[in-house]
Amino acid sequence: MSPDVDLTVPLPGRHALRDKLLSLDCRLFEVAAERHWPGAERVLPRLSRSANHGVLWFATAAAMAAVRTPRARRAAVRGLASLSLASLTINTLGKRSVRRPRPVLDPVPLVRQLKRQPITTSFPSGHSASAAAFAAGVALESPGWGAVVAPVAFSVAMSRVYTGVHFPSDVLAGAALGVGAAYAVRGLVPTRAQSSPPARPRTEAPALEQGEGLVVVANNGSGTADRARALRDALPGAEVVECAPDEVRAELEKAAARARVLGVCGGDGTVNAAAGVALRHGLPLAVLPGGTLNHFAYDLGVEDVRDLAGAVRQGEAVRVDVGRFRARDREGVFLNTLSLGVYPELVRERERWSGRIGGWSAGVLGALRVLRADRHPLAVQVGGETRPLWLLFVGNGVYHRRGLAPGRRADLADGLLDVRVVHGSRRPALRLLAAAAAGPLTRSPAHAAVQVGRLRLAGVEPGTPLAYDGEVTEVSGEVTLEKLPEALTVYRPLPQI
Repeated sequence: MSPDVDLTVPLPGRHALRDKLLSLDCRLFEVAAERHWPGAERVLPRLSRSANHGVLWFATAAAMAAVRTPRARRAAVRGLASLSLASLTINTLGKRSVRRPRPVLDPVPLVRQLKRQPITTSFPSGHSASAAAFAAGVALESPGWGAVVAPVAFSVAMSRVYTGVHFPSDVLAGAALGVGAAYAVRGLVPTRAQSSPPARPRTEAPALEQGEGLVVVANNGSGTADRARALRDALPGAEVVECAPDEVRAELEKAAARARVLGVCGGDGTVNAAAGVALRHGLPLAVLPGGTLNHFAYDLGVEDVRDLAGAVRQGEAVRVDVGRFRARDREGVFLNTLSLGVYPELVRERERWSGRIGGWSAGVLGALRVLRADRHPLAVQVGGETRPLWLLFVGNGVYHRRGLAPGRRADLADGLLDVRVVHGSRRPALRLLAAAAAGPLTRSPAHAAVQVGRLRLAGVEPGTPLAYDGEVTEVSGEVTLEKLPEALTVYRPLPQI
């Protein structure tokens, strides 16, 4: 006996409501079949076929990704993830739970009918679920792209009734399931808007209508040419200086001498250099992401030229904390993270091999070589006790994890250093994996975490590598880490009250 519900078999007893709903569904289908839809005969059947197996949506996602903006890429990925979940649900549960036959095609004009009729059950509509899931997923990440995709998704859903392969209720149920899948994906991986940092503490900054007084140094080694051109178009009064990576620091110093606002376009290392210059000269900083990860800009809420240009025109800015480290003959600041131990070693190995085998392959090889090393890469004195450690991670602000998404900072001015430690052992790979799985747990056999305003490490061996915002230097002896609360003014778009 099958537990599925078969709408073709009358159930014993009276079911007036169900019968009325099915009757209404059939009447609506017949009305749609009899109605002439101007221009639809040449469009909707083709559109319906193009959505088979999600081909239309994969092509749309590829076109969105080709735009090369972070928001468009994330929206495309979220749309495909939502579509995949909706399709999985339809194929494993939806089609099996209600065995409803397809509509009779007699009322549907032959010119509308698909050449190949589907043979699966009718309820719910898989095409409608995929269309709604993709459109809703895209809209949750980027309302602008959602507005572009929504009419196409609506047309695909309506084409299923127009071509006679689904009843209206099939389409509605499929669309509802698709939207639900998009929200389920958002629950697992929150959108960037859900975890945007609070717009505080607000501060005064120059409002530059055309960008006059803004000097932007762009690291052309990060592939920033397109962003630099877009910035010139958005703020024609701004001065944009493009330079090679080894010229960035010198150009930043020159720019600071003549700028009201110092701007930077590049990766996290370039932004770090700009932050140091802005601090020394007492200038507000305008950050345009131009690297691979762009942690600081994204946590700040600036993703593209539109975000930055709008904030600069309106003079919208906040103050953020800056982390600082001091050693015997080394001193520097960090906006994102600082680490000692495995990660700096991995960076060194990756740089050693990346020119020969590529960045990703070099990263994998570096990780294998570091984790197989039969030694503790770090031994420091904390609280008067020497401890072997595989990793000491320090974040400029507390990192939070929501769902399956990587950790992000909810507050860039919280006054805290987020210190995470992976204890030493003879099985470093297992320790590091356990620490990654532990996430925000403060106590585990492999991992410990604490939030402080200042940290002192002693007994650091000479030549110990220290990584900060993607850069690597060497330290020894005593290393002091501290916060500079609300030390830097940065532009960011602020929500309207």
